[in-house]
This record gives sequence, structure tokens and C-alpha cells, in this order.
Amino acid sequence: MLYFVIKCALSGIIIAAVSEIAKRSPAFGALVVSLPLVALLSILWLWRDTGDTERVAGVAESTFWYVLPSLPMFLMLPALLRAGVGFWPSLAAGCAVTVILYFITAWVLARFGINL
Repeated sequence: MLYFVIKCALSGIIIAAVSEIAKRSPAFGALVVSLPLVALLSILWLWRDTGDTERVAGVAESTFWYVLPSLPMFLMLPALLRAGVGFWPSLAAGCAVTVILYFITAWVLARFGINL
């Protein structure tokens, strides 16, 4: 249980630090956010917990494929906000489009023999 609490605390500290950095410098905050910190932490925790190279490889590969359909949200959100749409509707629309693109990506990849 202590190990789980340590993982949660470390992960939470990183997220909090990023949000503080972004308050001071949006560009530097974006740079830090663009680093695959969550993916790397997840891979490190998975390796530490299982030592299973195939599972780690599967998570890394799936992460690559799932990042691609999430990218349009980062263009859609600022476009909607600058067009005067409220924050929450803009975020909801961006998330909805991302979910739809996730399903499309998984469907297309499955047709090429890549199962996520």
C-alpha cells in the first residue's frame, strides 16, 4: 500500500509542478507538458511492478498509436476558445472529437492487423 501511495504522490507532484510552471510561462509549461512524463512514469511503474518486457513494449506501442488521434484536440481547443466558445464546451468538444478519433484509429489499425 505504501508503494501505491508513493506512486500517486510522485505522479501528483509532477502534475502540480507542471500546472505551476504553466502559470508562470505558458510556453515552458507547454514544453514540459509535451514531454511524455505520464507515459514514461507508467512504463517505469509497470516495469518495476511486473518486469514484463512484452507488456512494457505493448504499452509503449499502444501509447504511440493513441497519441496520434489526441493531437487534433490541441488545435481544436484554442481555435474554439479564440472563436468565443466557452472553456467547458470547448474542452468537451475537444474530448468528444478525441474519443471518436480513438475509435476510428483502433478500427483502422485493426484492419491492418494492429490490435490495441
